Parts: sequence; structure tokens; C-alpha cells
Amino acid sequence: MSQQIRKLDSAESRTMVDWAAAEGWNPGLHDAAAFHATDPHGYWGLFDGDALIATISAVRYPSGFVFVGFYICRPDRRGEGLGYRLWQQVLGGLNSDCVGLDGVVDQQANYRKSGFALAHRNIRCGGTPTVPTGDDRDLRTLAPKDAVPIASFEQAQRLFPSDRSDFLAAWFAMPGTVAYAIDDASGVTGYGAVRPCGTGWKIGPLFAKSYDDALALVRKLVRAAKDGPVFLDVPEPNEAARRLAAQLGLTQAFETARMYRGRAPQLALDRIFGITSFELG
Repeated sequence: MSQQIRKLDSAESRTMVDWAAAEGWNPGLHDAAAFHATDPHGYWGLFDGDALIATISAVRYPSGFVFVGFYICRPDRRGEGLGYRLWQQVLGGLNSDCVGLDGVVDQQANYRKSGFALAHRNIRCGGTPTVPTGDDRDLRTLAPKDAVPIASFEQAQRLFPSDRSDFLAAWFAMPGTVAYAIDDASGVTGYGAVRPCGTGWKIGPLFAKSYDDALALVRKLVRAAKDGPVFLDVPEPNEAARRLAAQLGLTQAFETARMYRGRAPQLALDRIFGITSFELG
């Protein structure tokens, strides 16, 4: 049967997320719709006849920043070079000053061959959380209508390489997702979201100007998680984020290598207590 590489529609993108769950990556239950809304043209598959064999995403944000994820080959077809063929075609067609990814650590050497350089590690911490002690504050619940000002906060604080208000509107709208912002007289000082996953709940993003703000947010987010374990993906260089995860009683599950091709963004990692996702950055 003939093989072809083409873009995936929304239904096929959901299959890609199902594959990620089977790999143990534990995506959110409703991530597929939010991911596809961010860039409907950013998802690709290699087909053998009508059968989907390998997938990859290359999501483009308004600034031109691209994030690569969902690089998966069906287990029964691995070792044939099909995933790499898809990788070469999609990555070869990107025209961007910066492309990012979160890859498994043992694939770093292969990513370097494609021009990617290590920026830092991200550590997934998980477990049954304990609510840290501290003062409860009045936090503002976020909705899709808040996406534009929250995206502006991200840009002002160097928390993400591009405006992503479309993504945030879809993220805040996902069923079961709860998001809060913390404010002072000057405006937003932090925000975070928690969403249901195949296993437990995931906090992400968790951005704050200070440890105290991050603690106030995470106390509220942990209470919003219903049952099961909670996961938080922290950039390793942020020692305060690792301390916060420990305070929650979370332990390291696995790690990824954050890598960039091109000019790496200068993000304020000390204010990133939890990244949004390993799939879209």
C-alpha cells in the first residue's frame, strides 16, 4: 500500500493524544481540542494506506515560534525509519527563528543532529499532594474572556516566547479545568491552572512573581483537584519550584530535555513554577 505524509484533522489529532496516553505521557482528558485550536495546521501523520503509523506536531504561535511534540511511531512499526522520515519532512519545512521541544533525555544526541541544543531539564513531579500551610487569599477565577490580559502578563514577564491568547482561551474553556489569578495593586502577579488527566490531575501552567504567590496559587489548585495524584512539571533551574513540589509531597517521576533550534528564548525561569505542557511548551 502507498505511504503518504499529510496534515491531521481534529479527529486524527485526538488519536495522536490517545497514543501519547498509551506511551505514559498522561495528557489532559480534553487537551486535544485546545491543542488543535491553537494551530489547526500544526499536526502531521505518516499513513500506510488508510492506517496512521507515525505522528508529530509542529505548532506555530503568532510570533513564529514553533514547538514540536507528539513525535510517536506506532509500536508495531518501529525500527522501519518511518518516524524519522516524518520528522525530516515536517522539520525540514519549518521556517522559524526558534523551534523548541521537550524530548526524552536519551534522544538528546539525535535531536542535536537536527540542530537542537539543550537549554535545561524539566522534571515531572507527582504523587498524592498535601496542601501546604499558608494564608488563604482571595484569588480570581479565570475564564476564556481573560485570555488576552493573561497572555499580556506572560509577555511582560517573559514567561512564554509568544502571545498565545488563542491557546489560553481554549485552555481555560476545557471541561474540568480550574484556573486562578493572583493580583495586587499593579495588576496580575501570577496565575495557574489544573486539569483532569487520564491519571489524576496536572497543574500547568503555574507562573508567579514570587514563591509566596506560587504557594497561594498551588494551595487553591490542589484543592480544586478532585481525586488521585497531582503532577507538576518544573524547570530544573528553578530551585524554588523544586522546593514547592517537595512541599506538596511530590516526587520525581521522569524528566525531559528542553531543547531549542535557533535563537533560544530568554525566559524568566525563576518565575516559571510549572510549565504548561511537554507537547506545546
